[in-house]
Amino acid sequence: MAMTISSGLHCSLLVAALTLLVVQAHGITRHYDFNIQMANVTRLCATKSIVTVNGQFPGPELIAREGDRVHVRVTNHVAHNMSIHWHGIRQMRTGWADGPAYVTQCPIQKGQTYVYKFTITAQRGTLWWHAHISWFRSTVYGAIVILPKLGVPYPFPAPHKELTPVIFGEWWLSDTEAIVSTALKVGGAPNISDAFTINGLPGPLYNCSAKDTFKLKVEPGKTYLLRLINAALNDELFFSVANHTLTVVEVDAVYVMPFTVRTLVISPGQTTNVLLATKPAYPRANFYMFARPYSTIRPGTFDNSTVAGILEYHNPGSPSASSFDKALPIFKPMLPYFNDTNFVTNFTTKLRSLATKQYPAAVPQSVDRRFFFTIGLGTLPCPKNMTCQGPNGTQFAAAVNNVSLVLPSMALLQSHFTGLTSGVYAANFPAMPLSPFNYTGTPPNNTHVATGTKLLALSFNTSVELVMQDTSILGIESHPLHLHGFNFFVVGQGFGNYDAVNDPDKFNLVDPVERNTVGVPAGGWVAIRFLADNPGVWFMHCHLEVHTTWGLRMAWQVQDGSKPSQKLLPPPSDMPKC
Repeated sequence: MAMTISSGLHCSLLVAALTLLVVQAHGITRHYDFNIQMANVTRLCATKSIVTVNGQFPGPELIAREGDRVHVRVTNHVAHNMSIHWHGIRQMRTGWADGPAYVTQCPIQKGQTYVYKFTITAQRGTLWWHAHISWFRSTVYGAIVILPKLGVPYPFPAPHKELTPVIFGEWWLSDTEAIVSTALKVGGAPNISDAFTINGLPGPLYNCSAKDTFKLKVEPGKTYLLRLINAALNDELFFSVANHTLTVVEVDAVYVMPFTVRTLVISPGQTTNVLLATKPAYPRANFYMFARPYSTIRPGTFDNSTVAGILEYHNPGSPSASSFDKALPIFKPMLPYFNDTNFVTNFTTKLRSLATKQYPAAVPQSVDRRFFFTIGLGTLPCPKNMTCQGPNGTQFAAAVNNVSLVLPSMALLQSHFTGLTSGVYAANFPAMPLSPFNYTGTPPNNTHVATGTKLLALSFNTSVELVMQDTSILGIESHPLHLHGFNFFVVGQGFGNYDAVNDPDKFNLVDPVERNTVGVPAGGWVAIRFLADNPGVWFMHCHLEVHTTWGLRMAWQVQDGSKPSQKLLPPPSDMPKC
């Protein structure tokens, strides 16, 4: 059964594979069926068998309203284990539905089915879902559109229409599982992607890809709401539409104070909603939209190509006519240079919460516990009888406070809930580096990495301040850190070593941006605050998949509160078993 959401500007949004809708006191329960299956997809003149949801690439779009309950029945028909993460959904007391394999659940094995059940609480905007095991999110991902409650308007001028969400991705001609397996065996960096994509299409700037070009159809003199999602595995991206402006109105499903730009930057895991204003009259020209990586590491270690789509004008007086004609001039956007950190800093500092009565910025004004995490790359000794391709014959590793997380063979949340933690994990993750060093890269420094399975325990309702410091020893680069289970406020950021005496005086505790994924600046630091009001075990990791694979990940263990409404719900009966 297909369902149409038909209220004002949302009348064009369709949801496929949706079953019975049940009206409940808090909203509607929306049922989806996700079938994990293989599909043959041709890109760059090569056909490749990939893992998909319902045979679609990208996967189906989920649409719900704030306050709705969502049930997604996931059945795994492929030989690989699978899990799905609902990126940015708060999962209040429902950590069993969060999705990261071996953190909140054992993966769904071949032939198994698991129903993810969660309620969308106090969120509206754009989020996304993706596979959360190995590198399968390279093809297993899709948009989540959360509409405001019925009758609640947007806090900005209502757009004429919502456009199809734009999802940036990466495409490899080779099998990504073979790529990451080889990289782990040799201890070096994995092969970079062969192309970027917009909604699965590489666009005309790649060889043998002109027919695989995404097009957005618009009319002159209109304002459109455009939802942007960065699902790329390993690259932050600049994005621009030639000769058009973009007004940023929301990030990570939280409204922001609107501001207008010609180019924006979006990190893996992040979402951004913008208002796109079209030309007042039907133009006799074509307009490209470009996305290209932002990276401060040296060229050759990342895919520096450009994905292009087309903004296609339709003449209201002639519905069949469009502006895309090869005989007409074509305009291309000018994007920043690939390592333009000043541009990125200027963009991110413009992000502010609305901080209104209806949409307050509930920044913790006092702090119960402060933490300092180093974020960056390091090395591990090369195993015996193996030749490693890391620095000086070592193997690459990545770590938080020089600890590279090793995932256990059973889910951390299950171990926490049952109290059977012995031999699974220890709750002694360091609150700060055990051996402080010069984090900006000059000696003395520390590239040593230890491996282990350690969690950081918090009491319920603890207010947390966390400073994350990039270590600039094995390359100065930004790290997009994603926190599961919570939103947080970005209260400060800077470059060089964090100064615990003077930098807090500059923190914004009035209207900082609220989000779930933030870039730790290249060669710098970022400070966030959040309230640990959601019991469970919550993953935090770099959303550059290569760094997560190398161990740049940790987990918070939030204890139950004293009231029944503050306790983790018991696991569902259909939880997958390891």
